Amino acid sequence: MKRLKSWLPVAATADFSIYNFPFGIGRKPDGTTGALSALGDYAIDLHYLQQKGYFNGIDLPNGIFDRPVLNDFIALGKQITGAVRQRLIELFSEDNSELRDQSEHRQGCLLPLSDIDMQMPVHVPNYTDFYSSIEHATNVGTMFRDPNNALLPNWRHLPVGYHGRASSIVPSGVAIKRPQGQTKAPDAEFPTFGPSKRLDFELEMAFVTGKENTLGQPVSTAEAEDYIFGFVLFNDWSARDIQVWEYVPLGPFLAKNFASSISPWIVTLEALEPFRVAGPQQEPQVLPYLQYEGLRNFDIHLEVGIQPAGSEEKVVSRSNFKYMYWNICQQLAHHTVNGCNLQVGDMYASGTISGPTPDSYGSMLELAWKGTKPIAMPDGSSRTFIEDGDTVIMRGYAQKEDIRVGFGEVRTTVLPADA
Repeated sequence: MKRLKSWLPVAATADFSIYNFPFGIGRKPDGTTGALSALGDYAIDLHYLQQKGYFNGIDLPNGIFDRPVLNDFIALGKQITGAVRQRLIELFSEDNSELRDQSEHRQGCLLPLSDIDMQMPVHVPNYTDFYSSIEHATNVGTMFRDPNNALLPNWRHLPVGYHGRASSIVPSGVAIKRPQGQTKAPDAEFPTFGPSKRLDFELEMAFVTGKENTLGQPVSTAEAEDYIFGFVLFNDWSARDIQVWEYVPLGPFLAKNFASSISPWIVTLEALEPFRVAGPQQEPQVLPYLQYEGLRNFDIHLEVGIQPAGSEEKVVSRSNFKYMYWNICQQLAHHTVNGCNLQVGDMYASGTISGPTPDSYGSMLELAWKGTKPIAMPDGSSRTFIEDGDTVIMRGYAQKEDIRVGFGEVRTTVLPADA
């Protein structure tokens, strides 16, 4: 891959490098909200660049970047969205003086990231959560079922998933309240109602679709990436004590639908090209519609930190997206094999991303092993699940030699149920 450098100073450890150029929606210092990209410590005002003619030659509707979500832009298709990203790479490359030497335009389009209030990047019509990490599924099965037969019979044959609640997905920085619901102690005759005592994070990634299929028309594994615009970090909050009581026979309900948190920048599939890797060997062989060719997993480093109120953060998990047993093409092929139709802006979460070692587990349920192995915090307290006042921070980046593409973070503070 050609090595790139920008005329704008960008740290070697910056998530938003010249190889990235993610897309998001933010409220700018002048109070307006619109589409942005990012480079180094700056947001790039895409509406301003379009107004000044820097995207001339790309078939963009007037005002496409002056809208409250990215759905209309994404729906233009990869030929257009990819051209915009390539134009940004061109404009900010060190040997290009078009924008660099136009001080008024340069100052007009570059906004300090610290001055931007990031919003939800897309309207999410539909949300699906998968269960695609074999390590996570094995850990949960070991804890709650039979350690010698942890995986359910269907698990190695299809990417298990369920439809979640799209309306409660929120961006980084939006605090959530501790959920309430029914719980039942193992030795109790009847359930009780109250705040969850076992609030948990789930370290996930999610892809956003940018193309629709016709109702009744499946999408194959070979076609799937044509429908995927990009990725965000995804915290699939879970109330474990509510979940264990309610999930039979139809699955999680109140334990999941109260909130999910995402990073606000969508990193495009194209930006992740250098980080493709092979996925785990799948045994037994999957059915023909789930078979695929090529490298469909991505080497993306992930971490989770917990910061108690008034204290320092402690990183409790380091995992990697490459561990996923079921890849994104298989997930989308399975999702649509019955003819289900996709919509632009749909969000498809990976399921908890756990690695093979205890420090790479993607949830407190696993890290503290069902509450039996408390994790010490810097302030002297310990955690088996998430407490009121805690802030959970998830970060992710991919790196290959000097090429770095990051996601920023998703940071969420937990408030009391009665806040």
